[in-house]
Amino acid sequence: MVEHLAYTERVGGSSPSPPTSPLGALAGGCAALSAFCAATAFVCLLAAAPAAAEQPPMTFRSVNLDSNDCGADCPQAIVADGVIEAETPQAFVDFIKQALQSGRRRNLIFMNSPGGNVVASMELGAAFRRLRAAVVVAGFASVGSRSGPIAGQCLSACVYALMGAAQRVAAPESHIGLHRMSLETPGDSGGGLADRRLVAILARYAAQMGVSPALVWRAESLTPGTLDILSSAEIVHWRLASTR
Repeated sequence: MVEHLAYTERVGGSSPSPPTSPLGALAGGCAALSAFCAATAFVCLLAAAPAAAEQPPMTFRSVNLDSNDCGADCPQAIVADGVIEAETPQAFVDFIKQALQSGRRRNLIFMNSPGGNVVASMELGAAFRRLRAAVVVAGFASVGSRSGPIAGQCLSACVYALMGAAQRVAAPESHIGLHRMSLETPGDSGGGLADRRLVAILARYAAQMGVSPALVWRAESLTPGTLDILSSAEIVHWRLASTR
C-alpha cells in the first residue's frame, strides 16, 4: 500500500511543518469538510478556471526521466493531468498499487490541473502525503526522442492537493492560482459562496500541511470569478512551494 512506500528522491521545495500526527490531522480535515457539505446539502467545489469545464478528469501515467547517462535504466515519475473529481483520489491509489511492480519508480509527481472538487483535492493531498511524494507543478511532454517537464498550472482546488505533498515545487514557468470557493446544491447552477466555518476548516488544513492559512483567507477575499495568479514571492511567503 502507498502508506508504506519510502520517499526516495529529494527534489528540493518546501518542507512542510507537520503536526504531531499529520495524516490523522489531514484525514480529520477531509472528514470535517465532507461532514459540513453533507449537513448543508451542498456539493463543495472550488470553481476552476473557465476552461476547466471543457477539460477531462485527471489521469495518471508513468514517464521516464530521460538522461544521457541512464539509458534504459532511467527512473520513472508520475504525471497527474486534468480536473480533480470525486473519483480522482481512489484512481490515484489504484494507479499506485498497479505501479508498485516497477523498481525504477520514484515518488515524484508532475501535476497539471485547472482545479475541481475541493474535498477530493484534500483527499488526493492525503494520498500524496502517505506516499511521501514530491509534487512539481508542471506538465510533461515528449519532443522527438526526448521527454521532460514543461510549463503547467495548479489552479483553484488543485492548490489543496498540492498542499498535501511532502515536497512542493513550482516550476519557473508554471502558474499557481487562487479562486474563491463556490458551492452547488443538486439541481442548481451553484455560485453560492462558502461561509466562514467552511473557510476555517480549509485554513486549519493548510496550517497542518505547513502552509500559511492566510493563503486560504486570501482566496476567499477575491471577487467571485476572479483567478489570482500568485507571484513567486507570494508562493514562497505563504510556504506553498519552492520556486527552484
